Amino acid sequence: MVRYLFSYLILSKQFKAMNLKRTFGAILTTLGVIGLIYTGANIVNHTAHFTTLAVVGIISLLFFFAGIGLVKTTADQA
Repeated sequence: MVRYLFSYLILSKQFKAMNLKRTFGAILTTLGVIGLIYTGANIVNHTAHFTTLAVVGIISLLFFFAGIGLVKTTADQA
């Protein structure tokens, strides 16, 4: 069912008008912010191991900066 809904959205004109790169950039940025908040909260509370926090923090930074880069470099389409 999800596959058919996704196929319908891709083929519809409304979905084509949206800028997918900007949407994906916004999703990446949001995931990066969530990961950075998680890392910061665990550093303050001392609830996780350092290696786990380092990995989550680095991946979150990559997501955040990749998302910001996509949003900034993608031109608007109307």
